[in-house]
Amino acid sequence: MSHKAGFVSIIGKPNAGKSTLLNALLGEKLSIITPKAQTTRHRILGILNEEDYQVVFSDTPGIIKPMYGLHESMMSAVYGSLTDADIVLLVTDIHEKHDEEEVMKSLEHCLSPVVVIINKVDQAKQEEISAKIEYWKTALNPVAIFAASALHEFQVSEIFKYIVDNMPEHPAYYPKDDTYTDRTERFIVSEMIREKILMFYQKEIPYSTEVVVTSFLDEPNIVKIQAEIIVERESQKAIILGHRGESIKKTGTQSRLSIEEFVGKKVFLELFVKVVSDWRNKKNYLKRFGYDQ
Repeated sequence: MSHKAGFVSIIGKPNAGKSTLLNALLGEKLSIITPKAQTTRHRILGILNEEDYQVVFSDTPGIIKPMYGLHESMMSAVYGSLTDADIVLLVTDIHEKHDEEEVMKSLEHCLSPVVVIINKVDQAKQEEISAKIEYWKTALNPVAIFAASALHEFQVSEIFKYIVDNMPEHPAYYPKDDTYTDRTERFIVSEMIREKILMFYQKEIPYSTEVVVTSFLDEPNIVKIQAEIIVERESQKAIILGHRGESIKKTGTQSRLSIEEFVGKKVFLELFVKVVSDWRNKKNYLKRFGYDQ
């Protein structure tokens, strides 16, 4: 029996719904999802296995104009995902403006077939959807266009069928076991904590923050985790902690509940806040946090 396998890169502007689409395609909550832009910072692989195929999805950071060393690393992840892609899914919000250079620039040297996913069409009228389809036919001439709603899983099964139908014949790239991502449990836990920070804090706080799991002890009846929340200024540390530590307690409680659901057992979580001035521009810290330059 023939076997198909390939890489699918999901790209687009911040907050277009890339992570929501990945999670809908995988049936797993792998990438963090919040209403805030620039939620995804790393290239995250989601691996879907069936007997006769393996699809390796890449969720990538949103396409932006870099302002920090961190942003440059994020954009490198986007460009890197295009080099090995068999199919590129360009996810766009139905209400986005499409005159930004960065989106088209990211596809300048892309040799892979591009599929446009016009997302969040549940928020639009049919004439808006038709106009956007015509726009993308002219602007990019993709191999296919889908008008979809990843949140409500509208057209998701059709998108997935298209992907599998157009995968090349190839042996599996990863072992066909229970593996569904290239990321470790530590990484997923750190992303769950960062998701809560994005949800609970306003303005620049989430974007100045990184989460590092410093200890992960998986014991028979409990997982003991210690994590550092990295910020750039003392004033940000004070905001993360909150009055009498109330804010960080709320973050810790909600993070623990999500982690317990993920690991399937009780969790003891300790959070610490550390100030590292201007870490987003320091190569040694970016490397330590997994942002390869």
